[in-house]
Amino acid sequence: MTPTLRPTLRQAAPGDYDAIAAVVDGWWGRPILPALPRVFLDHFHRTSLIAEDAGALAGFLVGFPSPSQPDEAYIHFVGVAPGARKSGLARVLYERFFGVAREHGRHVVRAITSPVNTGSVAFHRRMGFDVTGPVTGYNGPGKDAITFSRTI
Repeated sequence: MTPTLRPTLRQAAPGDYDAIAAVVDGWWGRPILPALPRVFLDHFHRTSLIAEDAGALAGFLVGFPSPSQPDEAYIHFVGVAPGARKSGLARVLYERFFGVAREHGRHVVRAITSPVNTGSVAFHRRMGFDVTGPVTGYNGPGKDAITFSRTI
């Protein structure tokens, strides 16, 4: 972490959605909000995380134990404010989520990204994830994905 960043982490709440929605497109520099509908925080807030620094949103992780794969958890979306990038905050969010996943009896964490998101691929490699892909047509015709898997 950078010396000036002192984030606090907490469990997400449904009401956090509006704060995330207000910044996420700007953080990505393109429209990305449609990939994170409100339903994720309505139904998975207890296993999702919010990072705040000086009362402002610094980052978030939306993840949940898989209801269909009893040994797995899934990280759906992670965001870190541009000013907090390269501070270690994403790693902290992931490590905390690994603990949440273990508390729910999960031993594998999965995630996906677009093949053009080379920063995400590099980050997941550094975090010890196995990287597969691009998987042709993962999200339908012409919509390839990179998949990540890590045993915790």
